[in-house]
Amino acid sequence: MKKLTEKNAASFTIVLIFVTFVLRCFIAAYTGLGNGESYYFRGALQLNMSYFDQPPLFFWLGALSIKLFGLTNFGIRFASVLLFAGTSWLMFLITRKLFNAKSGFWAVVVMNLSALFTIAIASWYQPDAPLMFFWLLATYFIVQLMVGPGSEHSEATRNSRRTWLLWLAVGISMGLATLSKYHVLFLFAGVFMYIATNKNQRHWLRHPGPYVAIVITLLMASPIIWWNYNNNWVSFVFQGSRAGASGKFQLHPDWFGRSILGQCAFLLPWIWFPTIRQLFISYKLRKQLQVYSFTFWMAILPIVFFTTVTLWSDLQFHFHWQAPGYMMLFIPLGFAIDRSLNTPAKRLLTRRWLNFSIYFTVITIGVLGTHWVTGFWSAYGPKAVVHFFHGDNLDPTIQGVDYTDIQTRFEKEGWLNNPNIFTGSTRWWLTGKIDWALKGKKDIIVFDPDPRNLAFLVDPNTLVGKDCIIIGDHHEPFINMNVKPFFDSVTQLPDVQIIRNGPEYTLQVYYCKNFHKSAEPRMDLPLYRQLIGLPPFGK
Repeated sequence: MKKLTEKNAASFTIVLIFVTFVLRCFIAAYTGLGNGESYYFRGALQLNMSYFDQPPLFFWLGALSIKLFGLTNFGIRFASVLLFAGTSWLMFLITRKLFNAKSGFWAVVVMNLSALFTIAIASWYQPDAPLMFFWLLATYFIVQLMVGPGSEHSEATRNSRRTWLLWLAVGISMGLATLSKYHVLFLFAGVFMYIATNKNQRHWLRHPGPYVAIVITLLMASPIIWWNYNNNWVSFVFQGSRAGASGKFQLHPDWFGRSILGQCAFLLPWIWFPTIRQLFISYKLRKQLQVYSFTFWMAILPIVFFTTVTLWSDLQFHFHWQAPGYMMLFIPLGFAIDRSLNTPAKRLLTRRWLNFSIYFTVITIGVLGTHWVTGFWSAYGPKAVVHFFHGDNLDPTIQGVDYTDIQTRFEKEGWLNNPNIFTGSTRWWLTGKIDWALKGKKDIIVFDPDPRNLAFLVDPNTLVGKDCIIIGDHHEPFINMNVKPFFDSVTQLPDVQIIRNGPEYTLQVYYCKNFHKSAEPRMDLPLYRQLIGLPPFGK
């Protein structure tokens, strides 16, 4: 194998991106959709200006991808796989600009070795893929303006044609990032803090360029603003409430600790620790070198914010929300790796660390991916781990299996092609799994106070008088409370078994006759609000 040099680092990076792109295409095609992906799926079939819990861009990209490749796992995920290839290339370009080409290669390597980035962000149908791409695209143009070599003299060229074009590019990139995910607020804040804390960059506060970029961003974000204006600002209310305390304010050190451990696990501990170390190094060197000031401010805000709020808000297992901050730290980490490989005293240990990381990630993806599809690891595998910590006997990877057995049951019973039957559940995530299993062929309703985006995609008034097939996951109390009031009768039928390596998951099936408005007011259910002519949320 050729030795990595400044001249061939770009070629090495392109080969790495191509190989991982091809591998992810197979992962995208042959692994089932998770709960979140299945839930998001219907948004790609029904295009809107925006959506309840996410901006619209990744739904639009999903719709385009389905149009090109069909309504398949690969079809809905292809845009994410392609965008992450672009994200990797942007990572190389930015790191090369700030440090050197070899550092750029290693930054891309580390990002592709992180479990969070290499699978969840790079392969799944989630809004994080376009967010990361357009975040780095905006960063690439910002680096040209105020961070790269010669930027300390940027005031001398602040009125050049190139400067104006770069600010326009920043505005467009930030606009697309805004259309991807609301995390872009931390990109704005990070750039502002970098400018404010570096005296030789404060002149940008007096330049029209940043304000033109903000105007462009707001104009591009107008679909989000318009949709929320017409829907009681529900997206902002929902996302804002997740950072607040539910009920009486109380500190939860256990949630805080879970968040830190979760981030560590998602990134992989031997990658998380050196990455966090770069955060402290960037802080220490922020007043000496502009590049470290930039990476510090771009990284610190999302990491600290989403970790701190877990002290009072139960963000559960959303350990990926800090991801933009970690992504920015891969830039100085790439340089640290290159420097260690060129230091005799550190070279051997660094090589061993890299080799271990590569072997672990490749082997783990291979084993877990195979188990995900086949369920071969029934003994002492993920199921045993969950049982040890939680006492649950359900293999968590079953969530990533497409519930095709539901479609088989619908076809067998004649429900799939019956226009007088719709379907649903008492949980948004299970309704999403049902919807993906049936490939959107049936109308869906969530019989729960938390239907999320699904409340906006099907009007329950169009289903009055029809029958419904409810799928439950041991949800008998919620069937009695939230389903039965809306039907003349509810009859439990034989269960449906989700088959992988034999029957692994049992779901209950209910036949519900004659859908109608509940006789008793149920203003806690968005479904009921819609049936009496109100919006599902708000006034």
